Amino acid sequence: MTPEAATFSGSLASLCNRSYVSVTGNNGARTPKGSAMKKVTDNLWIAPQPCKDDLADAARQGISAIINNRPDGEELGQPSAAENRRAAEELGMDYVQIPIVPGQFQEGEVRDFQKALAEADGRVLAHCKTGTRSLTLWSIGEVLDGRMTTEELVPFGQRLGVDLTGAIKWLESNSGPLRSAEKDLMATRKPQVKGFFDKRTFSIQYVVADPETRKCAIIDPVLDFDERSGATATKNADAILDFVREQGFEVEWILDTHPHADHLSAARYLKEKTGAPTAIGSRVTEVQELWKGIYNWPDFPADGSQWDRLFAQGDTFAVGSIPAKVLFSPGHTLASITYVIGDAAFVHDTLFMPDSGTARADFPGGNASACGNPSRRSCRSRTRRASSPDTTISRTIASRSGSRRSESRRQKTRTSQNAGARLSS
Repeated sequence: MTPEAATFSGSLASLCNRSYVSVTGNNGARTPKGSAMKKVTDNLWIAPQPCKDDLADAARQGISAIINNRPDGEELGQPSAAENRRAAEELGMDYVQIPIVPGQFQEGEVRDFQKALAEADGRVLAHCKTGTRSLTLWSIGEVLDGRMTTEELVPFGQRLGVDLTGAIKWLESNSGPLRSAEKDLMATRKPQVKGFFDKRTFSIQYVVADPETRKCAIIDPVLDFDERSGATATKNADAILDFVREQGFEVEWILDTHPHADHLSAARYLKEKTGAPTAIGSRVTEVQELWKGIYNWPDFPADGSQWDRLFAQGDTFAVGSIPAKVLFSPGHTLASITYVIGDAAFVHDTLFMPDSGTARADFPGGNASACGNPSRRSCRSRTRRASSPDTTISRTIASRSGSRRSESRRQKTRTSQNAGARLSS
């Protein structure tokens, strides 16, 4: 699921969340402002001030800890932290209060918030009066640690209905070393990269590892396919698994940059072998809808359920201790994404060497004018010395095969056309 204002289903989607607003009526009663809990990450949700019933609903839906970012006594009728702590603990949830006065954020509070998240055993619900302070704390930490940039904060907040300009102002007023940390952290984290070239498709598959934790991601694995017999094999995937075992790596992610037209993905096979989750860009569902119609396959589930996670623009994750984020890079396909992992950007078919330029964009949903634009942004902001094929960033590795790959595809097209002509003659 993406972080875009996703909500729990059932009763949790209609939480009372009594964030008391204007006084109405002659009796001075206050009107509760209803709002659903909003998903930020797989483990973090935000909400306005909850009441006791909200906490019970949250517990039933799997929330294991509450982070309260609101000082007591901000307004009449506000449940106290002590009251909600008792209610949460009676429901078996942990409770942490990190009170934030509006507009007064400190880095220590940001780190306390991160610590509470890391120590929670499951999903966390963070709240203040509206949820803004909670999301601001989290967002500042993401920028400080290099998992997001300040430019991404406003659109990210808009998707959740939260104004994050306060986070940007805080970051700007605390520039200096903090801004340097934002710019430099990912560029200084260098993953170990190994490329595996598949001669038949001229594709390069990658193992990207954190040398410190020995955790790794596998990117764009190829499932071998013989067009003449229709048979599949796992020679490429098994070679990758052999390398992972030899290096003592633990597979943490299996990632596709986009659905490929010239080969099948070995993601499902590798998941069966390693147990690691699979992921791709969230707009793969739009590609599935296109091909569902082209192949007249009305029962095909075009919902992305073939992968465990669908990444949206700006989503962040990690490979071991190395921060990673997702850039939407359409053009070659409308679902193409780039994985920026430390100082390496994995663009696959989005960008080739200068003799080839960008990749083909004539697939259904392709867009030649869009192809390569987000990748140029990545190229401007992150560079890496190309000392060898296994230690350069993927935009260079993949690009080296650009011209030969195009010729290979032209040859395959001619072969296919000739075979069709023989069958029809």
